[in-house]
Amino acid sequence: MATNHEPDVPANHNENRRTFLKQSSLLTALALVPGPVVSAAEAKLDERVAEAIEQIPLSLKVNGKKLKLKVEPRTTLLDLLRENLNLTGTKKGCDYGQCGACTVHVDGQRVNSCLSFAVMHEGQEITTIEGLADGDKLHPMQEAFVKHDGFQCGYCTPGQIMSAVACVREGHAGSEGEIREYMSGNICRCGAYTNIVAAIQDVKSGGQKV
Repeated sequence: MATNHEPDVPANHNENRRTFLKQSSLLTALALVPGPVVSAAEAKLDERVAEAIEQIPLSLKVNGKKLKLKVEPRTTLLDLLRENLNLTGTKKGCDYGQCGACTVHVDGQRVNSCLSFAVMHEGQEITTIEGLADGDKLHPMQEAFVKHDGFQCGYCTPGQIMSAVACVREGHAGSEGEIREYMSGNICRCGAYTNIVAAIQDVKSGGQKV
């Protein structure tokens, strides 16, 4: 006599089927979630990841003041100065080290701070445009820029002045051609180059200590 017989079903078949249905339902639900909600969730996740990144202790001297900080390894020197220390005189221009607006001095040497991680400067001395003046008395290079109108819109001026000081200190202000060559890393869209060169020559010829 014939009998109806259900084929044997593997034990894990039903479990796999349930898992597949759950995943399908989840994907369908995600597809129906509005874009702004997904973006907000992604932003929150990015924030949590950023918070999870270990902060590294950092000791340095900025404009003569010793500081002990904790910074993320990915923080640039430029962002540390502007965002953490509120020294906004140092400007963010191209962010690729090509315009020179972010120039600062590190142990007396000019550096594009946008290309340098803050944690690389443990124990070093950083000087920004805010640290050049002696109280209310302007630095000789600042005075020369005012005298010769070495700026127009002024955005590039802090980086120009920091490079100009370094140019004289490095002994590269012997002629107009030499000044132009060693100031070529600083770009001025207003085209105040002639006045900038005049300011540097004035400081060099005057023998002021820079």
